[in-house]
Amino acid sequence: MLAIICWIFVISLPSFELNAMPKIKITHDRNTQNYARVQVSNETREELLCYVAIDGYKIRFRLQPLNSSKWYKATDTRFNASHFSIWCDYMELYPQYQNKRF
Repeated sequence: MLAIICWIFVISLPSFELNAMPKIKITHDRNTQNYARVQVSNETREELLCYVAIDGYKIRFRLQPLNSSKWYKATDTRFNASHFSIWCDYMELYPQYQNKRF
């Protein structure tokens, strides 16, 4: 009986995402020299901490609300969009980076 009451309580709680990631848009392209490149767009109203990684190199940067990053290009024409790794999260969750410049 107690298990049934607990189950009803759990399913009656409102569902929400505890670990929601920010909404970003990633654009892949090639430049005029045929190098793969990527641009990240912030579609939230919060500042984000992001990185773009390719071939083991990470470039960290801040992404302002409702703004896009500069284009980050690969170092070799053999790289393509699948070689990039992109990550962004809310800046307020990382106080150690709030005073740093990227």
